[in-house]
Amino acid sequence: MHDIADLERRGVVGMFLASEVFAEAAQAQSTALGFPAAYVLVPHPVQDRTDEEMRAYAEQVLPAVLAAVTSSDEGQHG
Repeated sequence: MHDIADLERRGVVGMFLASEVFAEAAQAQSTALGFPAAYVLVPHPVQDRTDEEMRAYAEQVLPAVLAAVTSSDEGQHG
């Protein structure tokens, strides 16, 4: 999240993906940094997923990722 905050301060649109189980941690770190970073949650777990499963995850969250990088709103998408 520090990297995303740094990019945003430099005028580069940033967001991150996180596994669903890290949603609370992502929000806590965002609050601690005073930076409401946009993020998209993906199904957990991601390790040991097949290429096909990962493509399905990517297709599932793509609309939210696009919304996060093209929206002026900050915070979680999807």
